[in-house]
Amino acid sequence: MIDGTAGVSGRRDADEALLDNPEALAEHDPGGMLRHTASAGAQVRESAALAAEANLAVLADDGRPRAVVIAGIGTAGRTGDVLATVAGPRCPVPVIAHRSAGVPGWVGAADVVIAVSASGRSPEALGAAEAAHRRGARLVAVGAPDSQLQSIAEQARAPFIPVPRRAPARASLWALTVPVLLAARSLGLVKVNEADLAETAARLDADADRCRSAAESFVNPAKSLALALAGSIPIVWGSSPLATVAARRFGDTLSANARYPVVTGALGEAGRGRVGLLDGVFGGLAEGERDIFADPAEDDGEGTRLRLVLLRDGGLNAEDDTDEPFAVEERRADAVQTLAERRGVRCDVVTAEGGSALERLASLIAVPDFASVYLALAHGLDPMAVPAITEMKELSNQ
Repeated sequence: MIDGTAGVSGRRDADEALLDNPEALAEHDPGGMLRHTASAGAQVRESAALAAEANLAVLADDGRPRAVVIAGIGTAGRTGDVLATVAGPRCPVPVIAHRSAGVPGWVGAADVVIAVSASGRSPEALGAAEAAHRRGARLVAVGAPDSQLQSIAEQARAPFIPVPRRAPARASLWALTVPVLLAARSLGLVKVNEADLAETAARLDADADRCRSAAESFVNPAKSLALALAGSIPIVWGSSPLATVAARRFGDTLSANARYPVVTGALGEAGRGRVGLLDGVFGGLAEGERDIFADPAEDDGEGTRLRLVLLRDGGLNAEDDTDEPFAVEERRADAVQTLAERRGVRCDVVTAEGGSALERLASLIAVPDFASVYLALAHGLDPMAVPAITEMKELSNQ
């Protein structure tokens, strides 16, 4: 173990053996991030039940809105991206994820604002809720019970869905997302039924079982992915809009949990420029100079390489009016895998499974979520405690 600045401790090199030692994993995960990550299926069920108790039906009283703004930061903001991709290109109104304080200047009585905050006190969500109330927009609030956000919702006589704070925000994606989806369903903007929710929860449960700490690396897809990424610069690209949301989510968790720098985005956009990374000093150039007989233990970080993670959509909604035909997405994904292979850049592929957009999204998020935690633990990092995040909040709030 080594100590860095600001009391940060851990290992520069990943300890592969630790991942196959459940007792050691538990010791290095005192905050229970693995347990929180495994609760994703339970989060879907609990949030669906809590949303059913809220009076979301009143949202439809004034008809279809002009636009829906989902206001929040971090994981809360990511719920807006999930809603937009699950609603798809046929959604009759714009769905906008807003990550700044307040709301866009055009928001008014014709619009709906969904303010989301796991803690119920983030400035972005509070500012958006207050602005929505002031401008006469319909408001929905999602967050911790007995919080400032709930108080604002009550003052505005707006629906509030309480999400108990059982885990850090970044491990509460599904607890925050389901109420947002069900609010949008009440507005007639998204087709998510009880069967979709049940199947998504079951999918998350099954992936949690596959990725459990007692499962050894050679049969645990999350541990295998974590070890593949160890010591690399990850590039995570999604083949479709849905897969791109999952790619950006993986970037969130790799950065926060494992403290890895990561490039994420849409494969279509990458093909217009960022695919050139495969030719660069961490890609093809580095791979061309690799000594296959060199001892990796003596590398000391000088040989850092790219590692490509490609999230591929299952294409089950190929009949929808998507931005691009499914065949185009598939050809592009095949092409980037070929490019990586030609340059010696290693590539891992996660393919979506499931019968609905929500379940397919869950299948692309679950294993990478666990992988980010295992990668942190392999480096001796506590995935729950991120000193830089705490210090950033303290310095920003002075």
